[in-house]
Amino acid sequence: MYQRKRRRPVAEINVVPYIDVMLVLLIIFMVTAPIVSQGVKVELPQGNAETLPPDSKPPIVASIDAAGEYFLNVGSSSNSVAMDLEQVSTEVGALIQLEPLRPVVVKADRSIPYESVIQLMISLQGAGVPAVGLMTDSPKEK
Repeated sequence: MYQRKRRRPVAEINVVPYIDVMLVLLIIFMVTAPIVSQGVKVELPQGNAETLPPDSKPPIVASIDAAGEYFLNVGSSSNSVAMDLEQVSTEVGALIQLEPLRPVVVKADRSIPYESVIQLMISLQGAGVPAVGLMTDSPKEK
């Protein structure tokens, strides 16, 4: 009588599909990284500050350029049309109602008077933003 040998299960993991997925993700991130950094060109003040946690949602960035005009960047979409203070606070208020945990950051040119930045922050808090952060550049090495 002929007996079949039982096959033992193979306990190896095939990692080739995982490598393929990682390479595709790498290409996607390499392509989208330059797009995310677009926005209004401002010269940020320098200072040592903590960065946002990497697991947080992309922040809502309210910008003031050197001419004193207001702009709004939401995630990867940037608004290159100047807005007034009321429009910025209205749009941010609507976004905060949809996503209350989304961080809000003010990005102001270093030549802007302090009063303009404070007015923007007060306007954002009046729109329902619980906390407003300030964006800075890291100090340059000498």
